[in-house]
Amino acid sequence: MTDIVVGLDLGTEGVRAIAVNLQGQIIAQSTRSYPLLTPQPGWTEQNSSDWIEASLDALFDVTQQLNGHRPIALGLSGQMHGMVPLDVEGKAIRPAILWNDQRTGKAVAEIEATIPRQELIQRTGNPAITGFQLPKLLWLRTEEPQAYTRLWQILLPKDYLGYVLTGEAVTEPSDASGVGCLNLGNRQWDTDILHALNIKPALFPPVIESTAIAGRLKSEIAARVGLPVGLPVIVGGGDNAAAAIGLGISSSNLSRGSLSIGTSGVIFAPCDRPIPDPEGRVHLFCHVDGGYHLLGVTLAAGGSLRWYRDSFAPHISYTELMDMAERSQPGARGVLFLPHLAGERSPHLDPDTRGALVNLSLAHTQADIIRAVLEGVAFSLREALEVISAIAPVDQLLATGGGARSHIWLQILADVLQTKLIAPKAEEGAAYGAAILAMVGISVYPNLAAALKILPQASNVVQPRANPLYEAGFKRYKLLYDTLKAVR
Repeated sequence: MTDIVVGLDLGTEGVRAIAVNLQGQIIAQSTRSYPLLTPQPGWTEQNSSDWIEASLDALFDVTQQLNGHRPIALGLSGQMHGMVPLDVEGKAIRPAILWNDQRTGKAVAEIEATIPRQELIQRTGNPAITGFQLPKLLWLRTEEPQAYTRLWQILLPKDYLGYVLTGEAVTEPSDASGVGCLNLGNRQWDTDILHALNIKPALFPPVIESTAIAGRLKSEIAARVGLPVGLPVIVGGGDNAAAAIGLGISSSNLSRGSLSIGTSGVIFAPCDRPIPDPEGRVHLFCHVDGGYHLLGVTLAAGGSLRWYRDSFAPHISYTELMDMAERSQPGARGVLFLPHLAGERSPHLDPDTRGALVNLSLAHTQADIIRAVLEGVAFSLREALEVISAIAPVDQLLATGGGARSHIWLQILADVLQTKLIAPKAEEGAAYGAAILAMVGISVYPNLAAALKILPQASNVVQPRANPLYEAGFKRYKLLYDTLKAVR
């Protein structure tokens, strides 16, 4: 009987569970989806009960595929920043408020009126940000005081799942550093910040190491999903950090980061010391390997292309859209796209900015517009990369996500970012990283460095090409944002 570990990633659109043998090969997998709730403009929520049902179904599907393989651990990952408020009985008080929710503007202002912005950045690596969990807690206190009085604990999404599986409420540094009140120096909750905001530190769970055992699988859960009673559940990591581990990106190799083009666009750069951007324009979080990482986020990357397709070309496939973009030329013949369709995170931290498509003429074609969308996302990521590079320069990025499967978009990104991009042979995402963390958590491998040696080597290198049209377009892109901000 061959031993395997299970990795589970609780994403925004759905959950993915995989079984991985101890040589790093995936032998079973399953996905389940759940709805996104938008009860008001700018609000995004999900029912945490939907997460649980989907996760248990996915785990059951995986166990039915094991054919005699023996599960020895389960590792967790999930969407960051969300808030699951629990009462004293461990029941969710209200729907979870997600990472891309923008309702907390007043709470952000309250935090920064209490703790000076520069002090907050030095302590936590980040300013107060609308999507983070801490402002959500203040919003709950102000807007839903009856719910707040019932509050026993607030958990991040993956940690809530871990609580349901084990009965233990814990978290770990990579996810906790996206809450807004984790001190990056000691990797524990900053009680000075919480006391200044009149928040009880006991509302937050203990912070343990990312490879530590959160708890053991409860008997009723084990019976439902077909896993062993008492199976060790490893606390795991936030989705970006776990996905990075799945790609072999750690603070032991500071020259290699990652670029993910999914709904959002994310640049991940490892670093070995907690050095924040003084202006807080990019995030600084803990990594699951004991180091740190900088994170630049474009909220609507693949989301911009999806918006264009759903709005203007619903009967055209993404492959056809990319083929059309190739018929245009670098610079999209002057058409410029600002991808701020959901506000923007890095480097502007501006939830109220909006997108734009400008400089259109009768001579322009659909191909020009599609290419402008691809280039606009690349320009947005370059703004973030320029901030990151001043602190933690990288000379290559592993490119993942749906957008990275397009050769034309990869080349545009490489040329605009002026950075070598490497497409991995296989991209297994955060669930795979969670499985790797589980292997270390039960000492299959003595440390992460040893575990990362089982990962396959990357291939398909895309070299950057210099193009003055992109340089000119990037300057115009920055002017466009400044202009629209001035007239807003």
